[in-house]
Amino acid sequence: MQLTFPEFVTPLTASTLADPAAYRGLYAFHKYWGKKPAEPMRYLIQQLSQKGGLVVDPFLGSGISALEAVQLRRRFVGIDINPIGVRLTRMLVSPPAASVLHDALERVSTLVKEAILDSYATAEKKPATHYVWCNGVMEKVWLTNGYNRNRVELPPSEHDLALVERFASYQPQRLRAPRFFTNSRINSSPSLTLKDLFTGRALRNIELLLAAIDDLPKAAQEPMRLALTAAVGQMSKMVFAITGRGKTTGVSNKRMEVGSWVIGYWRPAQHFEINVWNCFEHRVQKLIKAVEQSKPAQDSGKAGGLPAVCAGGADYAILAGDCLALLPQIPDKSVDLIITDPPHGDRIPYLELSEMWNVILGEEPPFESEIVVSNAKERVKKTHDYNQAMSRFLQIASRKLSDSGSLVLFFNARTKESWKFLESFSGSANKAGMGYCGCFPLVYSAASVVQDNREGALRVDYGLVFSGSAVASPSLTDIPGWMPSLPTPKE
Repeated sequence: MQLTFPEFVTPLTASTLADPAAYRGLYAFHKYWGKKPAEPMRYLIQQLSQKGGLVVDPFLGSGISALEAVQLRRRFVGIDINPIGVRLTRMLVSPPAASVLHDALERVSTLVKEAILDSYATAEKKPATHYVWCNGVMEKVWLTNGYNRNRVELPPSEHDLALVERFASYQPQRLRAPRFFTNSRINSSPSLTLKDLFTGRALRNIELLLAAIDDLPKAAQEPMRLALTAAVGQMSKMVFAITGRGKTTGVSNKRMEVGSWVIGYWRPAQHFEINVWNCFEHRVQKLIKAVEQSKPAQDSGKAGGLPAVCAGGADYAILAGDCLALLPQIPDKSVDLIITDPPHGDRIPYLELSEMWNVILGEEPPFESEIVVSNAKERVKKTHDYNQAMSRFLQIASRKLSDSGSLVLFFNARTKESWKFLESFSGSANKAGMGYCGCFPLVYSAASVVQDNREGALRVDYGLVFSGSAVASPSLTDIPGWMPSLPTPKE
C-alpha cells in the first residue's frame, strides 16, 4: 500500500518553496540525517519530468524523492550505499497497513512487555519511566502517578540500585560489535562499544525486542525493526538533561526536562536512561498514526529491479549499493530528471553516524565505497578523492539524461575545495550537452533540519539546476531567491 499525503496532492507553485511545512507523517517517522524539505522535490519533479518519465536519485538518503516521484506517477530509481536509508525508503514508498502494525505491537507486547517493564520495577512494583544519571551515579528515579500522569521524582532506593547492577554485566548476544573510527567531530573512536552507549539493562531489553520481532509475520518484521532503529537513540546514554530553560528570558524554570540524542556519539555527564518499552511503543504508535492519517493512493505502483523500471515493466526500484557502479547500468539518454542530495564534503559522515541503526538491522555497510570527506584519518577519505568521485558521478549522470533532461543537485559545502567538482563540471557541461541554469536557496521549516553552522559555512543549502539548455524556464526563475550564478563559498 502506498500513501499520499493530502498536503502534497495538489500541484505546487514556485512560491510554496519559500514556506515549507515541517516534517510530519511518515516523513517525520525517523531521524535520518540531512533530510530535505518535500516541497522542492515535488515541485522540481513536477516541472522537470513527465508522467511515466524516468526520475533517478543516486544518493537516496531518507527517500523523500522516491515517494514524491512515485506519487507523481514517474518511474523511479533510487540508489544509496547506506542500508538504513534504503530500507527506510522501501517502507516509505510501500508501508504496511495500520492493522498489521497494530497486530504486531500487540504480539510483541504479549511476548516481552512484562519482562522489559520488570527490569524497571521499583520496590513498589511500579515501572520507572526515566532514570537520571550523572558521572555514572544514579541520581533520580522518575515515575508517573497513574492518575493524571504527573511526574514523580524519587531518590534511588537500594532496590533500584540492585536492579541496575543485575544487568550491568550484560553482553550483547544478537547485536554485532559496531565499527567506529577516530572522529572527534562526532565523538567516536575504534574502542567505542555498545556498552559505552547503552546501559546493560537497555541492551538486554533491545535484544528482547529483536527476538520478539523475529517471531512476527514477515510483513510486520521490517517496519517493527525500523521503528526500533527510530527509537534506539532515546534508549541510549546520549539523551541529555535540559535544566534552567528560560534563563535568557529572565523566567528560569528549574524543572528538569528530557533532551534528545543529537548528532554524534556524545555521552553527557548528566543523562537519562529511559524505559526501553516506552520508547519502542511510542515510536510504533507514531508510525501507526502516520499510516492511519494518510490517504491511500489510487494506484500502489509496482516495485521491480533496475532493468524492469528502465524498460517500463515496473514503477520503481530502490537499490542498495554504490551509485558509481549502478548508474552505468541505466541506458544512456533515458532519464528525464536526476534529482539528488549528494554528500556535502565533510558535512555529514552518513555511514559513521548511521552505524548504531545499521547494527540494530544487522547490516554491515561498505565504508570503503562511501563518497565522503571524513575527519577519521584511518578512513583516508580526503577532499581530493571526494572531488574525483563526484566528478565521475557527474560524468556518468550527464550521459544518462535525455536531450531535454535535467540534473538537480542539492548542495552546500564549507570549503571552496569541496566545490571544485561543481565548478569544473559547470565549466565543461556544454561538452556533455548540458548547461548551468542557476540555483535557488533551500528554505527549511523552523522545526526541520539544523543547517551547517560551522565557521565559514554557507548558511543555506542550494538547489543547483543543469539542463540541455542553459536558459532557465519561468518555472525555475519564479522560485524565490533564484540566481544565475553559482553560490560563493566563504573560504
